[in-house]
Amino acid sequence: MAAFSYQAIDVKGKLLHGVTEADTVRQARTSLREAGLTLVEIELLTQDATPSGRQVRRGGISVAQLSLLTRQLATLLDASLTLEQALSALIEQSENAKIRQILAGVRAEVLGGSTFAKALGRYATIFPELYRALVTAGEASGELGRVMLRLADYTESRQNLRQKVVLAFIYPAIVTVVALLVVSGLLIYVVPQVVGVFEQSHQTLPLLTRSLIRVSASLQACWGYLLLLLAAGGVAINLMLRQPHLRYQAHLQLLKLPVAGRLVRGINTARMASTLAILAGSGVPLMAALHAAAGVVNNLPMRSALDEAAGKVREGVSLSRALAVSGYFPPLLVHLIASGEASGKLDVMLERAAEQQEQEVGNYTAILTSLLEPVLILVMGGVVLLIVLAILMPIINMNQMVK
Repeated sequence: MAAFSYQAIDVKGKLLHGVTEADTVRQARTSLREAGLTLVEIELLTQDATPSGRQVRRGGISVAQLSLLTRQLATLLDASLTLEQALSALIEQSENAKIRQILAGVRAEVLGGSTFAKALGRYATIFPELYRALVTAGEASGELGRVMLRLADYTESRQNLRQKVVLAFIYPAIVTVVALLVVSGLLIYVVPQVVGVFEQSHQTLPLLTRSLIRVSASLQACWGYLLLLLAAGGVAINLMLRQPHLRYQAHLQLLKLPVAGRLVRGINTARMASTLAILAGSGVPLMAALHAAAGVVNNLPMRSALDEAAGKVREGVSLSRALAVSGYFPPLLVHLIASGEASGKLDVMLERAAEQQEQEVGNYTAILTSLLEPVLILVMGGVVLLIVLAILMPIINMNQMVK
């Protein structure tokens, strides 16, 4: 059975969008006509699995939507609904057409005899490898509902951490942009109008005023070229970062920065620890868990260090010793993992490490932004003060000459 997305007109002339299931497109057309709909367009959403294992690739959904979808599915499964019933309920209640199409495609694959994990694999761009690995573990253990609840907690935790970091830096970014616009407006439009008055006075201008006039004249003459240069620089940096070795070096230098490096290290460590915790607690083998955890680490040197640690673990080295070699991971994480390995509670220790790292990232971000805000305001105020002084000093001198 396959899923079909359709557009049709009902008896009242209203255009409808929906999803239907049928064995063939002819059966889908027939069922829609029997329902009193005039078909406008119909499109196949899923196909039977091919020997090559080709995947259905469609536009993705946001992390927040995936988190909400996972929580809803976990709740329905925990309420003793079958997987088919849970998917059908989500299809009916979802207001997002794209999500309905994805769920209908997954449901059609499940009804066709595929496992839930294999059905999700047809939408690999939407459901990442970690997601599918946990679903596979849940199906193998017969506790899909419990695993989906843990997966829902995990996706929500990752979303909360991302939102916390992003929201913390929105205000400083807005202040910085406004400050640049205000200063640029003063130098390009306000200062030139005042300069004419100074030139007519034929007096010797103060050094600060002369410097301001030179800066204003330079910006007037080449502000367009500066914008083009900034745009070209951004494009060049983007192209450079697409090269793996250059991106690796950039990430390595980022780790060495005193402020940004600590934040990047904390975020990636929290992701890695929480991923390993949920995988280990769901019965996924350690090697497969390490491979999946490497996929959520964005910093290339840390990802490479985790891959090297996986190789050492395969050779018989403990995970804590393997992670300690690189020096990229916090000592507290290493000690907690060592404690978990010794006590046989690795998932519990990893979860504690993840919570500790998330709390540390949140506290560090709060401190950093609380310091950035007054610094930005002081810098902006200082620049504006210099501009005002450069304008007022000649005026004060002119008044003294008149007296």
